[in-house]
Amino acid sequence: MSLKEDSENMELAECTKNPGFQDSDGGVSVEQPAEQRLSTVVRLDSEYKQLEPFAGMPKEVLLLYSSQARYRIPREVLFWLTLSCALALVAVTATVIALSPRCLQWWQVSPVYQVYPRSFKDSDGDGVGDLKGIQEQIHHFQYLNIKSVWISPFYRSPMKDFGYDVEDFRDIDPRFGTMKDFDELLAKMHSNGLKLIMDFIPNHTSDRHRWFNLSRTRDPHYEDYYVWTDCNATSQRPNNWVSVFGNSSWTYDEVREQCYLHQFLKEQPDLNFRNLHVRKEIIDILVFWLKKGVDGFRMDAVKHILEASHLRDEPQVDPDKPPELIINEWDLHHDYTTTQLGLHDLLREWRAEMNVYSREPGRYRFMVTESYDYNEVGKTMMYYGTPLVKESDFPFNFYLLDLPQNSSGSWVQHLVNIWMNNMPQGQWPNWVVGNHDKPRIATSVGQGYVRVINMLLLTLPGTPTTYYGEEIGMENINITDSQANVNPVLDPQRAPMQWSGDVNAGFNNKTNITWLPVHPDYKSINVEVQKRDERSVLAQYRFLNTLRQAELALSRGWFCYIHADENVFSFLREFDGLRKAFLVVLNFGKEAAITDLSSVSELPEKLEVLMSTMQASDGRVFHKSGIVTEEGEGLLIQYSTHTRFNPSHPGACYISEKACYLEVVDILYTC
Repeated sequence: MSLKEDSENMELAECTKNPGFQDSDGGVSVEQPAEQRLSTVVRLDSEYKQLEPFAGMPKEVLLLYSSQARYRIPREVLFWLTLSCALALVAVTATVIALSPRCLQWWQVSPVYQVYPRSFKDSDGDGVGDLKGIQEQIHHFQYLNIKSVWISPFYRSPMKDFGYDVEDFRDIDPRFGTMKDFDELLAKMHSNGLKLIMDFIPNHTSDRHRWFNLSRTRDPHYEDYYVWTDCNATSQRPNNWVSVFGNSSWTYDEVREQCYLHQFLKEQPDLNFRNLHVRKEIIDILVFWLKKGVDGFRMDAVKHILEASHLRDEPQVDPDKPPELIINEWDLHHDYTTTQLGLHDLLREWRAEMNVYSREPGRYRFMVTESYDYNEVGKTMMYYGTPLVKESDFPFNFYLLDLPQNSSGSWVQHLVNIWMNNMPQGQWPNWVVGNHDKPRIATSVGQGYVRVINMLLLTLPGTPTTYYGEEIGMENINITDSQANVNPVLDPQRAPMQWSGDVNAGFNNKTNITWLPVHPDYKSINVEVQKRDERSVLAQYRFLNTLRQAELALSRGWFCYIHADENVFSFLREFDGLRKAFLVVLNFGKEAAITDLSSVSELPEKLEVLMSTMQASDGRVFHKSGIVTEEGEGLLIQYSTHTRFNPSHPGACYISEKACYLEVVDILYTC
């Protein structure tokens, strides 16, 4: 057989799909032993160099050709290239993760909205708001883009202090509903992306609490659950300590024949936190609600939790005042009844327990503390904890409650700076202008300043707190003398929420009963009316809150003082690496003002108003040397620049956690 015929047989063998079909004249047969097939291929390869690998070649042929440089080198290049790319991708991913700043927690993203349950929404017509009523109005939180809701006490209570006198920490007061109602409310809030913060009252219980009844009868286990001391019925003052509500902090108990301590009402006996059983009871109560899924706690009146065991008289503010006239808390320096040694150990214990339930992703448990420390701001800052041991996520900042004392931009800057200048580095600020204990800000400063105050709250760094109704500018009601005589703790700032112009302002649609009168202005100041008006207080609140959450500069950027005078307070919000920044100009004065910011070289010459609280200035362009604001007007100005203000003015700027924006790849990184 000729070599040509042999080659033709080989080509036929390459092309056929039937392994049994082979030329009988000596083609390469698949039925040949492997050694014979290999020798044939080798022989052919040595004689005919043009032979190429072919489909369906045996393993031996594949191995023969795979070792050749023209096949081996590309294969190795592809292997090492793939490996290098994979390693580079892992390295880049690890670097991005390592350099990425911490994501904001849920309590940092949105304002905390305080609901006073008696006054929010009545679902059953008894004149008192309840848990089902709150559930009915969940859409209001969503409309405002609120993520965090703090609900004032709804525990079982005799209501001597409207829920702050707790009879049973594990039960719901029937006025507000049932535990089933609470579970449904919590589930509905969570399904709608909302977080629920409960009020927690650790300092005291009601005098109708089971523990107190057992303690006054000297039950061996409960005997020291409260602070008792010897006294008699005719002389009920073991020392000069006075209650927050006035008069002696001691009340004689005829059953036990001793006095018990109460730093609030006599119906609110103080727990004895030097008793380890009490400490465990309180932790067990926290765990009870944490297991239910509660997202956080507002710790009430924490500075009063411990008192000095020696029970000495406290120093008088006026040493010459007769002791029998010491009847007011302001008459004494509270050296022995507030902020005692061991207080922060208790808070850290509670924080540690809450941390156990914070391990699940997205289920961080939040803690905020309430302590009115007034001019002793350093005591308030201690509630943040230390760099090594955390306590509250933040203590409430009550300094803006003093806004009504002075109507000037410089005063507002002073109040803001009290917090910013004393806050530990890296901590998160917060702002409060009203709550259930203080007059409504719209009453204190007037309707003309409600909008500019809301702009202040929603453009400052940190977490603002909104007391229900502040988003529409609700005011105090008038409490009559007869009502005040019946219940001295009735507060005009707790009037029913104004939902609509219907009967009872939409608070109670079933009967004509409300536990407090509805404000007479409810037909013009209510949610329904303001939803239809794009110029309303509600519309502006909603716009600012949505913008705050959408813009890095407002949600987590630098805060820098720019200007303050007798009328105007102005500041910048900017973010490193981001060209977009915001200038906020707020007129708290009694007249129109022209603000000259020409000395601020980082600002562009022309500035366009994104939003004015008076709306007539929306879109208006000012030269930075002449920014005009009317009395009570706020301007939010958005501008673009490559020059940041904070690097050259470190003493005027603050940030909780520095981060930078890389525009090329649209990511944040720690810088």
